[in-house]
Amino acid sequence: MQKFLNIKGDAATNFEGNQLVSLNGVKTVRAATTAALTTVISYEDGTATTITTAAQTDFNVQTQLQAAIKAALSTSWTNPVYDVTLVVTPTNIENA
Repeated sequence: MQKFLNIKGDAATNFEGNQLVSLNGVKTVRAATTAALTTVISYEDGTATTITTAAQTDFNVQTQLQAAIKAALSTSWTNPVYDVTLVVTPTNIENA
């Protein structure tokens, strides 16, 4: 069963206000520093989703994404989408 995070927030130039992000095959979630502007969700197939925000504080975006992924994967298969509003509004979400 496919699972997705629906990342919500205020619309920005490169972010329409909500974005579905796949949770299938998530390998890691990481930010390079405590105040990083990007948090990367890496997948087993080698692709990655990069979430760009204003500077996070003490890895708060990374921590919130990890908690949301855990909660989403704990829900019933009849609930494939889990909404999350990040503590710092995304400015861009890109999968490559």
